[in-house]
Amino acid sequence: MIPKIGITEDHLKNANNLLSVVLSDEMTLYVKTRKFHWNVIGESFMELHKLFEEQYTELEQTIDLVAERIGKLGGKTIGTMDEFTKLSRIKENPNKYPAQKNMLAELLADHETLITELRKDIDISADENHDAGTADLLTQILQQHETTAWILRRYLA
Repeated sequence: MIPKIGITEDHLKNANNLLSVVLSDEMTLYVKTRKFHWNVIGESFMELHKLFEEQYTELEQTIDLVAERIGKLGGKTIGTMDEFTKLSRIKENPNKYPAQKNMLAELLADHETLITELRKDIDISADENHDAGTADLLTQILQQHETTAWILRRYLA
């Protein structure tokens, strides 16, 4: 059933397509952060192990919010790694287990990429899809990524 919430059917479809990309980004970053949590070694092992756990836990909540938003807009939420990989704007690095500093740098680059992409997504949501709810959700997600990027940047300073 198509929601009658003041957004045209085409704009709902566009919003759900955009949100599927965002969901894919968040899932890819979640998996990467979890991988680093499992594989971090070295002097600051416990500190980074806990930091990465906090970060992937926050990403879990974000993933759920994005998936629920798709449902609220009448869409079907994708849910396979293949679908996520095809849509994600960040990429995994299979069979690579970087040192601590490189883990931090890679996660920082991914968060910064998502911040940049989310800025565009917010504009599309508000201006093209006339979807203030999605624009608001994406703004909250953007702010979370900005905070995480700031924390990661501090480790690399």
